[in-house]
Amino acid sequence: MRGFLNSFDFLLFALTLAGLILGGVLYALGYGDGAASVFAGGTALVLASLIVIIIRSLMRGAVGLDIVAAISMAGSLALGEWVAGNVVALMFAGGQVLEAYAQARARKDMTALIARAPRRARRYRDGSIEDIAVDEIKPGDRLMIRPGDVVPVDGRLEDGHALFDESVMTGEAAPVEHQAGEAVLSGVTNLSGAITLVATADVQSSAYSAIIRLVADAEARKSPMARLADRHALSFLLWTIGLAAFAGFGTGDPTRALAVFVVATPCPLILAVPVAIVAGLSRAAKQGVLVKHGGALESLAATKTLIFDKTGTLTKGEPILREVIAAPGLDADRVLQMAGALCQASTHSVSTALASAAAARVGPLFLPNGIEEAAGEGVTGMVSGHMVNVGTFAFVARNTIETDWHPIARDLVAAEPGLVTAIGIDGRLSGLARFADAVRPEAADVLNKVKQQGVTRTVLLTGDRREVAEAVAAGLSLDHIITGATPSGKVEAVLDEKAKSVTAMVGDGVNDAPALAAADVGIALGVRGAGAPAEAADIVLLVDRLDPLPEAIAIAQRSFRIARQSVYAGIGLSSLGMIAAAFGYLAPVEGAIVQEIIDVAVILNALRALSGKKNVTITH
Repeated sequence: MRGFLNSFDFLLFALTLAGLILGGVLYALGYGDGAASVFAGGTALVLASLIVIIIRSLMRGAVGLDIVAAISMAGSLALGEWVAGNVVALMFAGGQVLEAYAQARARKDMTALIARAPRRARRYRDGSIEDIAVDEIKPGDRLMIRPGDVVPVDGRLEDGHALFDESVMTGEAAPVEHQAGEAVLSGVTNLSGAITLVATADVQSSAYSAIIRLVADAEARKSPMARLADRHALSFLLWTIGLAAFAGFGTGDPTRALAVFVVATPCPLILAVPVAIVAGLSRAAKQGVLVKHGGALESLAATKTLIFDKTGTLTKGEPILREVIAAPGLDADRVLQMAGALCQASTHSVSTALASAAAARVGPLFLPNGIEEAAGEGVTGMVSGHMVNVGTFAFVARNTIETDWHPIARDLVAAEPGLVTAIGIDGRLSGLARFADAVRPEAADVLNKVKQQGVTRTVLLTGDRREVAEAVAAGLSLDHIITGATPSGKVEAVLDEKAKSVTAMVGDGVNDAPALAAADVGIALGVRGAGAPAEAADIVLLVDRLDPLPEAIAIAQRSFRIARQSVYAGIGLSSLGMIAAAFGYLAPVEGAIVQEIIDVAVILNALRALSGKKNVTITH
């Protein structure tokens, strides 16, 4: 938090405080004129800085509440209320320092991500271990990860098992165990002994680097909510001037008018909202949710319609083998064994799923050879002396002899709402593998929770066929399903929903990026491979799960509830103080002290947005 200590605001505060103390000492020693000069100098210093701020605001066409503070300081100087002027100046400068402190505290969790990023790594090379910069790591490199090391790139555990602290990436406090062959995200901490990790990405393509890039772009900007105080500025200014005019001209005592302006100094209105916003951003970051700016937090809090992409969002986006249908006279397990053996040589998601299912069902698989892969169509190769084809029905049909089972299989493929892969062995269409895209286990619970939080409409938006979407939607509390949508069609659907209510869009694919950008608030799921979606989105869930979404909504709603409470409490308390000053119950100096107490109370209330339970409980 050293940044705010070195700021101009803190310097201004320190000089004003020093002036108030020095002036008090001089006054006590009987040097009244010297004390007055010191008090006036401290006031004039802050007033000059404030005038610059006001001029810049007016040049942008903005009328802010800083004008009230400037009037109170100028009035103090004009009427010879030196102490009151100095106290108001100290109050204003102190408020700016409090805001800087609050922002520094609130951003602590986000900036900590950058600080812990590893710079060096240990790589196996030619029988030895070399120390290298993380930028030199390439996919396929074998890395030694020592106890306590932060994993520098995405990879997979080579052998054995290991425990990792994944709290920075997922918010999960309990250590997570990974077995040999499982993926390990960059940014997690090794809690076991030395392990070997095979890199699957370079540092720039890894999840942790993606998070850091997003954090660097996530500096809190002035949000629509942050302008709440400005929206009240004109009415509050007129109310202040009117009350001050009544107090001054009605009684003939200009000090009463000054006291009104002093109490009206709007520090709580100016500071409470940004403090609550930044606190909310920090709270969300601790829960694994990166909110890029305050406006996104406000939009999320106000969301009434929530649109979900299907593949990779409501579903895992990973095909799971449901069944193998063998041609007449053939054994399904044998067909699966041959297809799975061949698919070991392919990185396609369907091939990976088929190979895994085959290994789990029939045991160790043969090693294939003579592999040829046609991108987007299928793969061909030899398995234990047999020619095997796996791919689309059209691909396998071209490589097999037409039989009576071909039209039957073709009809089965056409009628299946999910994914179907054909299998050919030795020139014969031998079987069909049916896959399903499994619904995320947390999806139903997430949809129920967001509806309890005030979301009134949930929509499934997909480019898939209706029967596929309806199969996924079964058992989920969705209000509407839109199918067959192209990327431009998704944008149109989002805009239609946006015209009716505040709309958020959740997606994970490149084709979702335009829709994410079109929504009131775009939410990207996960950062590994997210790329365009993460860039287009306003909010990024840093894990490949939907669980953080209800927590993010709860944090947003609480942050803006606290912000509004702070603003209206500040207006109300200041108005009571102004009325008391108008009727002569508060002198300018007393009014300044009262306003300072209001400032501190309101800002401390705004800081409540930093607190809260880790797991949000939804009540009916």
